[in-house]
Amino acid sequence: MAASLPSPTATHQTHPTPLIAAARPFLKWAGGKSRLLEQYQPFLPSVYDRYHEPFLGGGALFFHLAPQLHQQGKKAFLSDLKRELVNVYQCVRDRVTLLREDLAQHLNKTCYNGLYRENSKGHFNVPIGRYKNPKVCAPALLKAASAALQIADISERPFTAVAERAQGAQDFVYFDPPYHPLSETSKFTAYSRYRFGEEEQTTLKELIEQLRDRTVTVLASNSDCPFIRDLYKDFKIETITAARSINSKASKRGKITEVLVVA
Repeated sequence: MAASLPSPTATHQTHPTPLIAAARPFLKWAGGKSRLLEQYQPFLPSVYDRYHEPFLGGGALFFHLAPQLHQQGKKAFLSDLKRELVNVYQCVRDRVTLLREDLAQHLNKTCYNGLYRENSKGHFNVPIGRYKNPKVCAPALLKAASAALQIADISERPFTAVAERAQGAQDFVYFDPPYHPLSETSKFTAYSRYRFGEEEQTTLKELIEQLRDRTVTVLASNSDCPFIRDLYKDFKIETITAARSINSKASKRGKITEVLVVA
């Protein structure tokens, strides 16, 4: 990840729409949603003023919504507990030129599957991949991402902190937490040092209930399993189809179902 850079006072000026329309995730993130956005579209609200994404990750939905957010003068609040991830987003927003100069040493395009993951100590732990000509730096992509992020408040904070900002019908919150395991043999849920088990899933559900009571619009993704379906039995649940692409054995990759909780 990028070394910490001093952050100037952000101007957050609106950039030309064609540039922002080209923005998309610049990090390959476990569970990224880029391929699911078409299925998400029917459940996205059309009227809101502030967009919140407390599990930032690759930010696919934010970048998808960025042209609309800019054109309509909306604000985005992006956050995550992963300090290194938040630092990179801030650097892309505020110091993208300096960041490009640092890419050869810090970004993760040459690791296995191009994936970012941490161990229990918070250290990057993905082995080197097999690439003959990896694209370490994509200047146009970073420039577009930087333009899109100009309207974003980016901070390191727990997902529960969204309750401090999302207060009513003018807010739209998207939760993309670590997914609950589908079985006892698939309990690898962490791509960072932070545990997200049944207790945390229940806390998230209670937070969504609180936001719903405030008339905040909420969309939450998770695995399609009995625990999650029972946890959200009092909510509207939509089923979508996703590709399981992260597995050491290619034979175990394929189509699975996921759920979208709509509140």
